[in-house]
Amino acid sequence: MKHSWKLASVIAIVAAQAGAADDVNDFRDAFLAGELDWETVEARAKEEGEVNLYYYGGIDPLNVWMDRIVGPAMSDLGIKLNPVRITATKDAVDLVLAEKNSGKGLGEGSIDLIWLNGENFATLKRQDALFGSFATLLPNSANLEFDPEDPRSQLNLRDFGVENNAAEMPWSGDQYVCSYNADRVAAEDVPSTFEEMHAYLEAHPGKFTYVKPPHYLGNTFVQEVVYAFNPDGTGAEPFQQSRDDIPAEELARLIEPAFEYLREIEPLLLDGTNGSARYPEDNPSLDGLFLNGEIDFSCAFGLYGAATGLAMGTFPEAAQQFIFPENTMIKNKNYLGAPSNLPHPAAAMVLANWMTSLESQATKMQMAGQPAGIDEWKLSEADAATLAEASPGLIGVTAEELAANVAPDTNATLVDVIEATWLEYIERDSTDSIETIVARAYTNLSK
Repeated sequence: MKHSWKLASVIAIVAAQAGAADDVNDFRDAFLAGELDWETVEARAKEEGEVNLYYYGGIDPLNVWMDRIVGPAMSDLGIKLNPVRITATKDAVDLVLAEKNSGKGLGEGSIDLIWLNGENFATLKRQDALFGSFATLLPNSANLEFDPEDPRSQLNLRDFGVENNAAEMPWSGDQYVCSYNADRVAAEDVPSTFEEMHAYLEAHPGKFTYVKPPHYLGNTFVQEVVYAFNPDGTGAEPFQQSRDDIPAEELARLIEPAFEYLREIEPLLLDGTNGSARYPEDNPSLDGLFLNGEIDFSCAFGLYGAATGLAMGTFPEAAQQFIFPENTMIKNKNYLGAPSNLPHPAAAMVLANWMTSLESQATKMQMAGQPAGIDEWKLSEADAATLAEASPGLIGVTAEELAANVAPDTNATLVDVIEATWLEYIERDSTDSIETIVARAYTNLSK
């Protein structure tokens, strides 16, 4: 009898687990097929009761916004927000893949949504670890341009050159913008090209540096140099291809002039005259150097970087944004991605939808200085005005000037190669040729 009771208990547990698995899979299939109305999704989200959002937690104003605005908004919808603040997005991606490889399927993982873009999204896509094409099914997708015939849709449809198939929801937009200290740099000396920056550093050695790759800010700076020194004069165009479509020797040819430039300026960077150029590890470290007057320029993602830096006291009082480098200022979006094994699928959809509401976008911009991810031309005149009023503002540049100098991100599969080349050719001062280094990166990344 005792053994029969145990067997019956085991059978009941297995049956319950199987039923739960069937239920969550049925929900996913019906939702992705467009068969569920939004009220049904919201009702199920209340039953699930919570949602786990993993995101980079190094931006204090964003953390405050999450706690004061997003948490209560989710509570009003009957969902508890669990914000998990991480130091690197890759850590969340690694957790998703580890759980997936251990056999945890839909409804069994730890993460519902991840704030991500670029290589991290490409990794999840490559590993078939995404929930599915959910973004265009959310009510607030009306706030975004998804029409492939409209060229403005590309930042919503492609993430670092990789088609995202609506498997992530655009949440924020940003542009790589540089600022200078007007108390230390005369207006006529502000560079607009890399050649002019080189000349400035020859006259003022040590007064510039950039964040160290493989940090995304450092990678972006290197990508902009690559575009500017493209020997064919075609800028970002060839770097939109995937690694599968561009031979290693061709990529090496295209990036070699840029890496020669990076090696030439290294002795002129911060502490370069001492024989060891100093590259800050992250954005706060870069801000500290800029605030303290150790460098005259600061380049990072931050459309409203000067305004927020001044408001928070992390930028010098005379900080001004400027157009640099001309025609090569990378602009992108970042997204909320849903893993294939997310534990609360309905709640994840409700959170992703709310995050692209006007209320979310306006308060995020106002409180955290994070640019809007929704597209203003898709909004009513009144809503567009609300969004504009929430902007912290630009200092020294206009939106029109920034728009006129936009460049797209490098394809995520090439970012890995360019990053590996920087680490070997610049950081480790390899004597190997760029062609040899790129070929080696191709081999290592294909394993």
